[in-house]
Amino acid sequence: QVQLVESGGGLVQAGGSLRLSCAASARTFSTCALGWFRQAPGKEREFVAAIDWRGGRTYYADSVKGRFTISRVNAKNTVYLQMNSLKPEDTASYYCAAVQSYSGNNLSIKEVYDYWGQGTQVTVSS
Repeated sequence: QVQLVESGGGLVQAGGSLRLSCAASARTFSTCALGWFRQAPGKEREFVAAIDWRGGRTYYADSVKGRFTISRVNAKNTVYLQMNSLKPEDTASYYCAAVQSYSGNNLSIKEVYDYWGQGTQVTVSS
């Protein structure tokens, strides 16, 4: 079982930055692939970024490439999402997700993940 708790959301002006954190409870964190998804009101939950269990491969949605960076620190059981040059269309609830012992390439698909956090709200004002 993996419990995930996100933090770091808030209100920021367009062009600003935020760093989201997701702390995991699992002792097997180092073998988990991790992802960030977001969901705006009335929209489907969509992929933002993911990192494989080794930390060597990262994946990004086209809409955030060059602006967002995902990283992990296994010693802290934490995954981060650094968000720069934020835009109003980035406004959403952001969710952390985890899957254990996954070595495939489909980390952009939400159905791959077994565990989800409760989400943290990001609001970008224009």
